[in-house]
Amino acid sequence: MQDKDFIGKDIVSIRELSNEEIEHILQTAKKMVDIARGKRVVKPLEGKILGTAFFEPSTRTRLSFESAMLRLGGKCLGFSEATTTSVAKGETLADTVRMLASYSDVIVIRHKYEGAARLAAEFSDKPVINAGDGAGQHPTQTLLDLFTMKEKLGKLEDINVALIGDLKYGRTVHSLAHALAKFNANLYFVAPETLQMPDHIIGPLEEMGAKTQKFNALEEVIESCDVFYMTRIQRERFPDIQEYNKVAGIFRLDARMLERAKKHAIVMHPLPRVNEISPDVDATKHAMYFEQAFNGVPVRMALLLLLLGGEMDA
Repeated sequence: MQDKDFIGKDIVSIRELSNEEIEHILQTAKKMVDIARGKRVVKPLEGKILGTAFFEPSTRTRLSFESAMLRLGGKCLGFSEATTTSVAKGETLADTVRMLASYSDVIVIRHKYEGAARLAAEFSDKPVINAGDGAGQHPTQTLLDLFTMKEKLGKLEDINVALIGDLKYGRTVHSLAHALAKFNANLYFVAPETLQMPDHIIGPLEEMGAKTQKFNALEEVIESCDVFYMTRIQRERFPDIQEYNKVAGIFRLDARMLERAKKHAIVMHPLPRVNEISPDVDATKHAMYFEQAFNGVPVRMALLLLLLGGEMDA
């Protein structure tokens, strides 16, 4: 696998990346950490422009992409609220993407509708990166999650990962489960029945040879896992507020529970959290979610560098 193999590539779904490609991105990201922390200054993407199209709210994803581009010497333009653009006048997604592609060298898009990023890639002559589409995919979140796990556990193969909370609507866990299956991880799905991992996600995972199990209580997996991947119950994804109220706050991880966990076990969360992780977990050696959020910068730096063909000094 060589850097040039990524030039101009769209990153729409983690399913379209091979294990070799994922490993190459993670290896490149490792080289970006000191630059992401400001300890080293480089400008391999000087003169390049990142175009951002965020049709849904975002803090970490949008800012980490902008930070990544700026750290590499490039510049950013775009919008974080569709109501301030011509979309509010009825402009189609296709036309918005064509416009943004004419102004930039790579596009990052987040949209409330599943499939929007793939549509954008069809209408853009510049590489498109999916920053989350409805309940579909969020490949760059998955890549930074894999990077965090590998850095802390030393491997991705054959680890035990509990995905906890909203597994029905959570695009993050949909992408992550598929990626972990590629590396033969053991997947524990911990959720109330109404929010369990959908069969249309589990089916392909098991066809890949993944070992999956369903659980109704966090206590059932606390001693077994290397990773506890907590997720927020997403109120905005529920068509019925009464259904949301039935499950809100149903799973909560605290420091007392972690006393039974493996010493090397890590707690992750794509953030923002609400009440699913107690604040007393923050001070434990298991808490990894803030470092996880930082890892979005080197991982997204790696992607931008590879897709735009930037060259680092030796």
